[in-house]
Amino acid sequence: MPAVELGKMITRSVSTSSGMKAKDTGCPFSGGPKGIMEKAAECPVMGAAVPASQMASTSPVTGAGGYDYDGVIEAKLRKKHEDKSYRYFNNINRLAKNYPRAHTSKKDNLVEVWCSNDYLGMSGHPVVLDAMREALDTYGAGAGGTRNIAGNSALHLELEAELAALHNKQAALVFSSCFVANDATLSTLAAAMPGLVYFSDQMNHASMIQGVRNSRAKKEIFRHNDLAHLEELLSKYPLSTPKIIAFESVYSMSGTVGHIPQICALAKKYGALTFLDEVHAVGMYGRTGAGVAEHYGFDGADTNVLDQVDMITGTLGKAFGIVGGYVAANASLIDYLRSYAPGFIFTTSIPPTIAAGAIASIKYLKSSSKERFLQQTHTRHLKQRLAAEGIPVIPNPSHIVPVLIGNAEGAKLASDVLLSKYNIYVQSINYPTVSVSEERLRITPGPGHTPELATTLVNALCEIWDTYGFKYVDDWAKVGGKCGVGASGDQLVDYTKHRGWIDCEENIWSSKNLKFASGSG
Repeated sequence: MPAVELGKMITRSVSTSSGMKAKDTGCPFSGGPKGIMEKAAECPVMGAAVPASQMASTSPVTGAGGYDYDGVIEAKLRKKHEDKSYRYFNNINRLAKNYPRAHTSKKDNLVEVWCSNDYLGMSGHPVVLDAMREALDTYGAGAGGTRNIAGNSALHLELEAELAALHNKQAALVFSSCFVANDATLSTLAAAMPGLVYFSDQMNHASMIQGVRNSRAKKEIFRHNDLAHLEELLSKYPLSTPKIIAFESVYSMSGTVGHIPQICALAKKYGALTFLDEVHAVGMYGRTGAGVAEHYGFDGADTNVLDQVDMITGTLGKAFGIVGGYVAANASLIDYLRSYAPGFIFTTSIPPTIAAGAIASIKYLKSSSKERFLQQTHTRHLKQRLAAEGIPVIPNPSHIVPVLIGNAEGAKLASDVLLSKYNIYVQSINYPTVSVSEERLRITPGPGHTPELATTLVNALCEIWDTYGFKYVDDWAKVGGKCGVGASGDQLVDYTKHRGWIDCEENIWSSKNLKFASGSG
């Protein structure tokens, strides 16, 4: 792509949808038109985004028929810039021994990270690092191939046994990521079940949507967490029709929680299997960190809800702090996926070092609740502080703290100013991750986010809200509310609590008697 065009597309005016221009904030993305290399050189957070050697002008790429390949691609990119959904990747280098601090492209420029999915900081835990060092010295860096060729080791087998035991399942299968696990599982199952119908929550992750789409099976989309709508759709099909209900435990962008017991009951009533994505819950919920399905039985250590779920997928790359994904289920289903799923068969297996680190992390979090307790404590504290200031947090009962802004340009501006002026990193979230007009900042407190750090964050957000005229909770209420912010009591029910979930709040963390993270009492 020609350097001039890249520079034009990268350059933009920083303003909110209301027309308010950025004041003198030091924001590296404000100012006059400059080329991408000039912007990168000045930017304290992005560093050298593109090597100068790659920025020389190039001739348009056309095929034999004269098709304007460059023009098509540039038009698509230009559209991203025009609708403000273009994604900027910040240069953030998290410090293992000083987390949640990180440095930007300049090592002496330290920032506080408030949006990592390394929820419990396990990527830098000594137990994990020691296990990985030992595996590296013993087995080397790579896996050696796919599992059926040269990439199947004792560590892979031990990891799968740990995961199966964690979820009370007969077996588990590890993939390179949970995106691949979800896609491969959902797409491959349809081949074994002619006439299969998927029932998918409206807010399911892109990996699940992709898996259902790739399966080419019939699908029914039910409104998010709407049990009545799900039952209405299920009732359209005879018991003999194969059915799978696909949903999540914690929805990552809203923080809402799936109705696991009720969905399992509907599945039993209408002859369906259940597919539960616990990606944003494993390690953080339940007595041993098995996720929300285990969490429901926390009070009496009753795992009956966990046992009612047929398939559970999770990640090793969030609370466990490593990388990779998996599915846990009965032995025959896992053997079917091992034998038929292209996403497993034709992918190089995760390295032994990764498997060793994951095993260590899972074992540690099975016995330690300290990290989970601190995460919930800090989340609850932050939600209460933000509520007191009227900052619009989308209400939910989980560890996710979504701060509603309502337009892509404003969300990007808030993120830029937090980073460049306050040395706080919170990524903006826009379409297609969330719907247009529901853009937000997504904050995820962890064990290291002390009340002192929370005070700094809250003060910064208040200053930004006042400077740029972003809506407070009362402002959202005046326009009827959005995403539960500024909504009436009846509208809030599904955002904050539901039957079965709140019942296990009182004794959530053993003797700690800590209520859940909703910040509601």
